Amino acid sequence: MTRLICVYCSSSDELDAKYYREAERFSRQLVAHGWGLVYGGGNRGVMGVVGRTVKAAGGRVVGIIPEFMKVRELALDDASELITVPTMRERKQRMEERADGFVTLPGGIGTLEEFTEMLTLRYLNLVHKPILLVNQDGYYDDLLRFFARMTGEHFKSAGLHDLFTAVNSVDDVWSHLEQPKPFTVDELWREGEPAG
Repeated sequence: MTRLICVYCSSSDELDAKYYREAERFSRQLVAHGWGLVYGGGNRGVMGVVGRTVKAAGGRVVGIIPEFMKVRELALDDASELITVPTMRERKQRMEERADGFVTLPGGIGTLEEFTEMLTLRYLNLVHKPILLVNQDGYYDDLLRFFARMTGEHFKSAGLHDLFTAVNSVDDVWSHLEQPKPFTVDELWREGEPAG
């Protein structure tokens, strides 16, 4: 069975062209490396570019979209498999369940929310899959600085930095998906009773 990468990205049609070009390049690489795609099922913005490019390159595309978005004709109808769910929450859960790894491209608040939810689940020892952040042209530099401040001021343990791998180019994604960074959960979240 084809391994699936869950891709989080923007649905905006108003971005600099470089983001669409890189998403297209990433999508061709995804197929070339033998992966399929699971994503939010949209046909707009970077999401649409990713879905259409993977499909055109002969890859498997699994789209998971809430009914209210499908009604507004925002779905990629020619996905290999298009799953309609009632809520955004169920959409995220189904994407997580189907994925063998997670890649976050530049995006907005929805993309950021999906990425940080995966970090939280991995920290809680509930997800054991690689998580990558593509920091194209320094897009996520401020987020990475914020994470450094968060751990520096002890709002989060230093283990936060081991939950994911940040790369500067889509070219660097594949080696990290194949050999993800090891993560040891904090003592509180090891299997069994919480440390008291």
